[in-house]
Amino acid sequence: MHSEKASVGLRLAAWGGLLFLHFPILIIFLYAFNTEDAAFSFPPKGFTFNWFAVAFARPDVLEAIKLSLQVACLATLIALVLGTLASAALYRRSFFGKESISLMLILPIALPGIITGIALLSAFKRLGIEPGVFTIVIGHATFCVVIVYNNVIARLRRTSQSLIEASMDLGADGWQTFRYIILPNLGSALLAGGMLAFALSFDEIIVTTFTAGHERTLPIWLLNQLSRPRDVPVTNVVAMLVMLVTMLPILGAYYLTRGGESVAGSGK
Repeated sequence: MHSEKASVGLRLAAWGGLLFLHFPILIIFLYAFNTEDAAFSFPPKGFTFNWFAVAFARPDVLEAIKLSLQVACLATLIALVLGTLASAALYRRSFFGKESISLMLILPIALPGIITGIALLSAFKRLGIEPGVFTIVIGHATFCVVIVYNNVIARLRRTSQSLIEASMDLGADGWQTFRYIILPNLGSALLAGGMLAFALSFDEIIVTTFTAGHERTLPIWLLNQLSRPRDVPVTNVVAMLVMLVTMLPILGAYYLTRGGESVAGSGK
């Protein structure tokens, strides 16, 4: 009896925690369809899709969306290449300093974004690189590499070494073994890592603030909108779009990588 009561209590606590965390998001979704054209009014006055048409007719919104998509795609591509190569190198060989290198790879995702942003800005200034699209992509790639690395090395640890040995015994060279044996086994891990990296890049704002210069990605556009109360309905629509674009890849990545927690890139 006591265990059943405890179980019910834990379920209620879990649902209460989820409601507390997601209530502000639900409010944004609700007011994106509100007919009122000023700030928040409670209760909502009606239901309309008009603000979606208004938002997507604005050039500044479209430019911000285009830039965010461009940066996210480029950062994800760089992360897929570098993260896969790094995980393959660290998985295949044991050498002095291997754990230190692994820690350095994981560190950017653990550091506060403001530290990463300041460090990148200082480095770019020292190298004489002007902030722009290039610097945003490099900044986003620093933490996107970690996501791909963790996913790929976890999958490599679950890949049977006997498959690779059998391929070599049958006469396949290194490239053929990678193409026909290793890469198919890494497919879902690469897809999940890429989806998650894209989602994190698309809504990143702290690192972007230090590396964007005069460029405005969608999160920076949203931040600037806070000082324009007349644009609240349009801001709600764009915020909902950002949440959907980031939430769906994260959910997809979760379902693709379930069961791999025990072999994550941290080695724990």
